[in-house]
Amino acid sequence: MNVEEIREYCLSKRFATEDFPFDESTLVFRVGNKIFACIDLENTDWFCLKCAPDYAIELRDRYSDITGAWHWNKKYWNQIAISRNTVPDSLIRHLIDHSYDEVVRKLPLKVRKELEL
Repeated sequence: MNVEEIREYCLSKRFATEDFPFDESTLVFRVGNKIFACIDLENTDWFCLKCAPDYAIELRDRYSDITGAWHWNKKYWNQIAISRNTVPDSLIRHLIDHSYDEVVRKLPLKVRKELEL
């Protein structure tokens, strides 16, 4: 997947939004005001997704292009190299779904009800 396909897929998630909270090039995707994905538009070789801790380790052991995310809590965030095309698109979509679901699951009940999630 390329950066535009990733962006479109992230925004296709229910109530997903995008913004630049850190600088002019770091695009984040949120649900319920919580980040579930991040990509640097000046370096689109990789992007970051939230992940369940045990699953994050499993993915890193299995795929050399999935590592602990730079500048993020490596227990919960993976960095996925997309420039080498070694991680299948279907897995990238699954990991975006997983990240979104992880964030939604941890939202307060009140927020989930407001968003009808």
